[in-house]
Amino acid sequence: MINIDRFLADEQDPKAVEKVAGKLNDLLTSGEEILYLAVQKKPAVNLLPDCIAISNKRIFYCSPSNLGLTMNFKDISWKNIKEVSFKEGLLGSKFICVPQSGENIVTDFIPKTQVRKLHQAANQQLEEYKELLRQQKLEENRATASTFNIPAPSTPQVIDLPIEEAVIIPEIAHVVEVSQEDEIEQKLIKLKTLYDKQLITREEYEHKKAAILDSM
Repeated sequence: MINIDRFLADEQDPKAVEKVAGKLNDLLTSGEEILYLAVQKKPAVNLLPDCIAISNKRIFYCSPSNLGLTMNFKDISWKNIKEVSFKEGLLGSKFICVPQSGENIVTDFIPKTQVRKLHQAANQQLEEYKELLRQQKLEENRATASTFNIPAPSTPQVIDLPIEEAVIIPEIAHVVEVSQEDEIEQKLIKLKTLYDKQLITREEYEHKKAAILDSM
């Protein structure tokens, strides 16, 4: 059975809490517990208020019907919730649940103290669910790496080899006599290559080309 005493600390309506807690007790799954319960406080007449309950698995929305003889329950699990927020007003606050798809779920006239604790409890459960998803993703990646036998990075092995005496091989100089005309032609080709690669400007190209031709 749900102990309702801990849900009366923030001036929740005792009758509403008792009625909702009795119904919620039959809806909880294995390992599930109610963490916080908030009750509407409508201005003037507060008959048949709606309630919001936070568990470690979902959010419950509880609405009386048939003059309070029956209770309608709607729940949304943490995996289907994008974020939660609240907005304070003069006559109470709005608790806003933003699902992954569909319209926002807005509940009016939640007392300020209750809406803050409701928001805190819901945010904590969302963070814990996201952390659980991150851990599951890491485990999946490790399992995939193990399946394909991807080796872990290792330190490269250093092998010491004996140093042999260096042998100096003399270079053979090839002397090629190039005529002045061939030399100028080579310079012009190199200059044109520099210009085609946009390494020099058009002005620099024309200036150096004229200088080479003048040297003939």
